[in-house]
Amino acid sequence: MHKSKTTATPNSGPGFDSLDSDLLIVGAGLSGIGAARHLQAHSPHTRWAMVEARASLGGTWDLFRYPGVRSDSDMHTLGYDFKPWTDRKAIADGPSILRYIQSTADESGITGQIQFGRKVMRADWSTARSCWCVTLSQANGSQELVTTRFLYLCSGYYSYTQAHQPAFEGQATFQGKWVHPQFWPQDLDYSGKRVVVIGSGATAATLVPAMAAKAAHVTMLQRSPTYMVSRPTEDAMALNLQRFLPERLAHNLTRWKNILLGMYFFRLSRRYPDKVKNHLIGLTQQQLGTDFDTAKHFTPRYSPWDQRICLVPDGDLFREVRAGHASVVTDTIVRITPNGIELASGEHLAADIIISATGLQLNALGDIAFSVDGQTYNPAQAMAYKGMMLSDLPNVFMAMGYTNASWTLKADLTASYVCRLLKHMEHHSYSQAVPRKDPLVKAQPYFDFSSSYVQRATSVLPMQGDRAPWRVHQNYLADMLSLRWGRLDDGVMQFKGHAKTEHADLSVTRSEPD
Repeated sequence: MHKSKTTATPNSGPGFDSLDSDLLIVGAGLSGIGAARHLQAHSPHTRWAMVEARASLGGTWDLFRYPGVRSDSDMHTLGYDFKPWTDRKAIADGPSILRYIQSTADESGITGQIQFGRKVMRADWSTARSCWCVTLSQANGSQELVTTRFLYLCSGYYSYTQAHQPAFEGQATFQGKWVHPQFWPQDLDYSGKRVVVIGSGATAATLVPAMAAKAAHVTMLQRSPTYMVSRPTEDAMALNLQRFLPERLAHNLTRWKNILLGMYFFRLSRRYPDKVKNHLIGLTQQQLGTDFDTAKHFTPRYSPWDQRICLVPDGDLFREVRAGHASVVTDTIVRITPNGIELASGEHLAADIIISATGLQLNALGDIAFSVDGQTYNPAQAMAYKGMMLSDLPNVFMAMGYTNASWTLKADLTASYVCRLLKHMEHHSYSQAVPRKDPLVKAQPYFDFSSSYVQRATSVLPMQGDRAPWRVHQNYLADMLSLRWGRLDDGVMQFKGHAKTEHADLSVTRSEPD
């Protein structure tokens, strides 16, 4: 990809031959590598480039290094639809997932095309030129400008540089080690230490059993309980199918089995929330024994799938609690003391290490500053189109996953749609595609989810609508019909032909900072 390092003007020249790329993928994580592979296979004429802010690929699976880091979905659905997952463990650890992503990139020649150490700071759209002028910041502090027809944002939905960290009274007085899982110190020695993990989500449920083997004791301190379900690490059906069937067929059958079971359980939870709740709590009680106070520590105040259900592989968390190596405390923090945590109940938890597994800080569009023809674009005022484009934002795609299923299921469908749209636009000589919002469509929150990390981000996230194609489905089959086989020219997506740039002003109009 040619880089225009010193000029504030994109390369001159007619048509699109002057642009640095047809499509720029932002992010070299699970979604970005998958997007590139789909483009290679289904849109081979597209000149794509990929930038990654960090020095290595893998995204989430390279960033998080805390003990026990793993998937909270099975790898037959979290893996790509085009690359079978063949490891024995369906609930995989972080390093295994990173190797899977790396091998995908290596096998297809994608690794050599990633430009590392380049963070997208802003993107300015020119309708006259039908292109984006993208400002990249390099690790050494210098900036460069590149131009592209399309932007494909595969940068996830949370900040890599900031995490959610509540301010606790007395935190500065704590004499032990304070750690956030997103920024785990690799030299942290917790052998024989008293550890308190603040939180009750997937990260806490992973950390507690992983650390219990070496720590003196690990306490999961939660303000309120979360649904937790034990699931085998290995998928017996998948392993049997792999013995007798071709690799791809075995993978597809397992994948569809897990997709349909997940959809069934989600619908059951919505239709019969009380029955499902009682069933889940009953399973937990069986794991912990009749003497354990499941009502207090593992009975949430909300219905199943109002928040994501935590996976407990092979019941590891329950096993450590039964063995006395770990414990669960449900209470409210009053203050942090020099040697632990004072709780509202009057109890004091002694701690040498406090791990604040308090969640992510969500963002929109990768924290990139967008403008359209000189006007600042605010994603919080936009509406999502099919969960993968935003209203009035031309030629921009975003990979966003499901809240009730594996992220990659939606990312694969989005990549499929992008390839279809690119072919359609090439066939009709279109240069611009932008969904235009109907003012009669009522806005609703993007995520129909009550999790704290989602609620904290309502002011920055886009909205969804009350009808198609503005509704964000949490349903793989509905999205498959819409994204793989639905009409591209649906009356909402507005197309425009090639811009005539021979005599156009090629300077980029930038909006002033807010």
